[in-house]
Amino acid sequence: MSWETVIGLEVHVQLLTRSKMFCGCSAKYGDPPNTNVCPVCLGLPGALPVPNEEAVRLAVRAACALGCTVHTRSVFARKNYFYPDLPKGYQISQYEEPLATRGTLEIESPDRGPLTVGITRLHLEEDAGKSFHDRFPGLTAVDLNRSGVPLIEIVSEPDLRTPAEARAYLTALKQVLRWLGVSDCNMEEGSLRVDANVSVRPIGERRFGTRREVKNMNSFSGLERAIAHATTRLVDEYRAYGDKKSIVVLGEMFRIAEEDKAIAQATLTFDAATATTSVVRSKEESHDYRYFPEPDLPPLVLSDAWLQGVRDGLPELPAARRRRFELQYGLAPSEAAVVAATAAIADHFERLAALLGTGAGKDAWNWEANDVVALSEGSEAVPDALPPERIAEVVGLVRSNTLSRQAAKKVLAAMLTDPGPARAIADRLGLIQVQDAGAIEDWVREVVAAHAAEVERYRAGETKLLGFLTGQAMKRSQGKADPKAVTAALARILGS
Repeated sequence: MSWETVIGLEVHVQLLTRSKMFCGCSAKYGDPPNTNVCPVCLGLPGALPVPNEEAVRLAVRAACALGCTVHTRSVFARKNYFYPDLPKGYQISQYEEPLATRGTLEIESPDRGPLTVGITRLHLEEDAGKSFHDRFPGLTAVDLNRSGVPLIEIVSEPDLRTPAEARAYLTALKQVLRWLGVSDCNMEEGSLRVDANVSVRPIGERRFGTRREVKNMNSFSGLERAIAHATTRLVDEYRAYGDKKSIVVLGEMFRIAEEDKAIAQATLTFDAATATTSVVRSKEESHDYRYFPEPDLPPLVLSDAWLQGVRDGLPELPAARRRRFELQYGLAPSEAAVVAATAAIADHFERLAALLGTGAGKDAWNWEANDVVALSEGSEAVPDALPPERIAEVVGLVRSNTLSRQAAKKVLAAMLTDPGPARAIADRLGLIQVQDAGAIEDWVREVVAAHAAEVERYRAGETKLLGFLTGQAMKRSQGKADPKAVTAALARILGS
């Protein structure tokens, strides 16, 4: 018998609003420290919070996309704790009556295939400020610009079993949130942060083990490494307990350790430089935060009509679009995933497929995946210089044998800075294919004369040399000859 890891994720997502959750201060990242603050987000006496309607709309949009039940009545609560970057001494969040509950997210597990991960809850809250421990020797600096920025916290069920599944879940969630325009999910700027709740148990055991919460993970790879190390720590602690008690049966060791509370709950921090976790404090329970309803805010009440308006405004979601691309355009699942990576690329692909004509889905995929996506250089969107109409113009030149496929790549790259027609760009770059039969035959005869040994071997049955000879003729034409015409001319001359 061996150990199984049980993982649940708490994902904190900054909403894509211009202003903060309960005041009009800017939520912009990167401004000078402590400049986007006011009496409300500083918690000064007499300042009253007012909810940001756009933040509520984005939160509901995310909840609907995740299949959650959105409650028409939810309650803001005070989460009380002391930390230098929390000026009020409490955080406005939601606790007993959250905005939304009971959702799901479909992911592809590397080990278990298609997997449905439960969403326990999605609630609104405000962010705290940010502490810097490395700016001034022996001192901690505090920037309160982020204090009050609107967040949603998305809590998963403990349905994940490996670090790779945790990464797959976070990847799928990030895609949905970006697709909807709910958040930019930029981990480097702190607009997507994740805490992992990790426990272990013997395979086959139904009860959960002692939970460790891992914080300070600032990348997807960091998430995987942190979970792996936290798992190792827990397994080692159970084994050490078993050795101490002379228990060798794994299930018995687990049961007794849990009953004795021998393995303590704790919050861990992750050090990316060493890929290790360390304990920072004992794990808090909900009662440690002394939650109670926020007295300065009434319950958040949403009308059925308003909720329906948000639902009606949802686009076709990534998973549904991938499935449709497979059926409508005959794409493999992996191919559909490439052109449905972002909403902008998916829209661009569909418009290109329509321009290229009925049954051209696979052809459109080749251009989108191999050329357009590459020229987008990792961006969420396609460059403005490459609308589907310009791509279709290049495709038309290739279909008419005016351009080779390789030359077309050069034309597309040039289009990024040259707004002219594709034919004019190709002319300027000297890429138009030569169709003149006489010129092509001259190049072919020069190659035949220069490579007598290869010609002899070809005529003796080594037909694969036709590709070599075609390449030599293309070199002589400086890439301008039509490859099909060159191959045809070679086959005719070599066969005579």
